[in-house]
Amino acid sequence: MSEEVKSHLFAIRTTGGQEKVVMRLLEQKANAGQLNIQSVLLVDNLKGYVVIEAIDPSAAYMAVEGVRHIRGQLRGELEFKDIEGYLIKKSTVSQLAVDNVVEITGGPFKGMKATITRIDAEKEEATVVLLDASYQLPVTVDANYLKLSTEA
Repeated sequence: MSEEVKSHLFAIRTTGGQEKVVMRLLEQKANAGQLNIQSVLLVDNLKGYVVIEAIDPSAAYMAVEGVRHIRGQLRGELEFKDIEGYLIKKSTVSQLAVDNVVEITGGPFKGMKATITRIDAEKEEATVVLLDASYQLPVTVDANYLKLSTEA
């Protein structure tokens, strides 16, 4: 019978853009049996940080000591709820509704504002009418390219 060990999450500050390099360096050390950590997480929207899971702060500190591109460790630990939102991908479609004004963030209409006329949750697409166009042309856009506009 193994006793459950509670692990803790720690945010490690890295040089911007070097998160993947730091993660790989830590993985190599862990695979070589040199680290006492459970996992290393690379969180997409958390630029300049990697998250490591360790038994205690000293294990986390020992893990990152001497690793290139590491700028330090945030004091204290992260709660799972702090990073849960980054780990679970929310469907963009679920946040949209007909008549919402959105900004298109990708594709040929990038940067344009539009009004949603129809949503296809199955395909994760939305049909929009461009606000800047001289005539009303319905365009179907991948919902991941839409973000709710702050201007109503």
